[in-house]
Amino acid sequence: MVPAIVLSVIDTSEPATYISWAIAFFVVLLTGITVYLSFGPPSKQLADPFEDHED
Repeated sequence: MVPAIVLSVIDTSEPATYISWAIAFFVVLLTGITVYLSFGPPSKQLADPFEDHED
């Protein structure tokens, strides 16, 4: 159960609160997807252009 003081500080009835949470969620989601694609299993399919065109 969340204490009443915390609920009074976080006013969820404001539209700006919903927009802020949505933007924060989108940024975290985008960061997670980017890290997964860069370092996870799909990264094996990425090509290094500098290794492909060595002198």
